[in-house]
Amino acid sequence: MNSDQLTAAARSVIQLDDYLQQLKSQALATYKTDAVAVRGYITPREELLIRQLQLSYWKTRSALLELVSDLRTDTPRLDQATPQQFLVGLAAAALLVDAARWLRESFHRVTVVRRKLDEPDPIYNIPPRMYDGVQRSLVSVSHAWHLWQATRYYDKHREQLAKAAAAEGLEPLVEIIDRLRDRLRPSLWMFLRTRFRVRGRRAIRRVGRDVLGRATYALQQVVSGSMAGIFVSPGHRPGLPPAIRDQVASLLQPGDVLVVRKEFAVTNYFLPGYWPHAALVLGAAEDLSRLGIPQASTRLSGASAPETTPPAPPAHFVLESMKDGVRIRPIDSPLASDSIVVLRPTLEESHIAAALAQALLHEGKPYDFDFDFSCSHRMVCTEVVYRAYDGVADVRFDLKRHVGRFALAAGDLLRMALAEKHFTVVAVFSPAHGAELHRGLQAVEIVRSKEG
Repeated sequence: MNSDQLTAAARSVIQLDDYLQQLKSQALATYKTDAVAVRGYITPREELLIRQLQLSYWKTRSALLELVSDLRTDTPRLDQATPQQFLVGLAAAALLVDAARWLRESFHRVTVVRRKLDEPDPIYNIPPRMYDGVQRSLVSVSHAWHLWQATRYYDKHREQLAKAAAAEGLEPLVEIIDRLRDRLRPSLWMFLRTRFRVRGRRAIRRVGRDVLGRATYALQQVVSGSMAGIFVSPGHRPGLPPAIRDQVASLLQPGDVLVVRKEFAVTNYFLPGYWPHAALVLGAAEDLSRLGIPQASTRLSGASAPETTPPAPPAHFVLESMKDGVRIRPIDSPLASDSIVVLRPTLEESHIAAALAQALLHEGKPYDFDFDFSCSHRMVCTEVVYRAYDGVADVRFDLKRHVGRFALAAGDLLRMALAEKHFTVVAVFSPAHGAELHRGLQAVEIVRSKEG
């Protein structure tokens, strides 16, 4: 994991910490569990509020699990783990444990609420008994042992870890771990039970690993166990075939919208539709200069790849909201997907330039795990597209209610394109429909079969 990736991961953890604290305050102010317990049932309005809380929490939890899983993938050898990677992993684990314990402390004793949190939701792909799964992770013998290993390493080497964090500007991670340190500490009976069960395996795991490696491994084991019910294929690395990737990159224009799907990914949960994620194509630095957006052009030039011989084609970028927020990213980010749809706005170039300039005003905002378009201080991926194009020329979006909140899902964008309303379908790659990139009517029919 390079320095930029580590910074993005740390930024995600810090933003998620802030968001979880807000979510807790909002939930306690909204949900009157005592009244529900006395009444014995949940009203439709309360059910909607509970579902909103559930979706926000599950998406946040999944983002943290995915983040630590990425650390595991990027550090296949334990002796390559760095103190900074360990801090990102432990801070993420601390947030996961704290949130799970808070959920239990706040709602577990109210049976009707607990049962509601365990109900599946086919629209948002929420499987049954997810709440029970989270709570089982709190009493897992294996999880307790691995967390004990990681926190023991942290306690013994806190001073060195704090210095390493300061060198990379990661001090907030140490603050998160220190604040939640007691939440990670297992009870005495759990510790004794855990130590008894794993004593025989402990010596085996020590062989060939340094102390930091063992601590990092412990965090990875906690997360891999928690993800068992979310990732269908944990080892899957999404990506378009090289030939398809080159074809897609060659046809992109500034203002295009990429709607993508990663098979087996956490991001497929909790969002409606087959293709759940979207990114706005900015193009290359030269494109933005031509469109009259010089400030953004300068930022893209600074992020471009170094010169090569022979010269490489201009680097293309997108504006994309992911768990670390709204960022300018290389085109490789959305192209690291298994299926993709390219949409193109039916607008003049001057209007596309206005839309891109409007979208770039939101760069740097955090991700919106509430999926709520009524505010713009946090933004989900499709909101980048919405805030870019709504009001430009004659473009208007009809926001739909998603779990009681007005928002725009990626499927809504695709249905607009199918109706030729402000967007058209340019190309589709879907492995289920063949190994080639489809264009024209074939592309339209593939999208219609999934989202029509």
